[in-house]
Amino acid sequence: MIRFWNWFVKITGWPAQALCFRMKVYYEDRSVQDRHIRGPALVISNHTSIVDYMLYLFVFFTRTVRFQMAEVLFRKKFLGWLLRRLGGIYVDRNAKDFGFLTESLEILENGGAVGMFPESRLPLPGEARPLEFKVSAAWLALAAGVPVIPVVTNGSYCKRARARVLIGKPFYAADLAPEGGEEKETLQLVSERMRQIIIDLENLLDEQTKT
Repeated sequence: MIRFWNWFVKITGWPAQALCFRMKVYYEDRSVQDRHIRGPALVISNHTSIVDYMLYLFVFFTRTVRFQMAEVLFRKKFLGWLLRRLGGIYVDRNAKDFGFLTESLEILENGGAVGMFPESRLPLPGEARPLEFKVSAAWLALAAGVPVIPVVTNGSYCKRARARVLIGKPFYAADLAPEGGEEKETLQLVSERMRQIIIDLENLLDEQTKT
């Protein structure tokens, strides 16, 4: 049913998203990763708006990517109902419940695709972007051992400027980890390196949109 609802929203919502996003997609290396996700994968992205998830529904049109979503989105009755049917993974940021990681790991182990915003929340005015990454993304990437696909968006939705997206080259979190390090230190280091990959892609997106 999750796949059905994803296709239903994508098909019926295509005209509206075309008007709102008018997206243009760029690639770090299209021969390595395009808009088609094959096999299990973890998608990570910068976080610019609560609408980011909707954008990626259409960026990765041919694949169901089940995104982790904050508890606040599920509090709205209709929205929460829809997000559950689209396969949204409930994350309660105020509770010490890491069930969302277990659920995400099971999806990846079964060949699915999971999406995360490792910043965990939207930046406040004046805060440097992207925010520091939560180590949950690093933990999941290392535990699952699947390719990590980094993606960035300029967050321009329903504005005069069109939404621009850059899809980066996949990597494995194990390649970012030091040998023989303590688990806590390893997670922190991998998390920092994943964040730097996103920063580099943001810079690359800026460069490509200027040309």
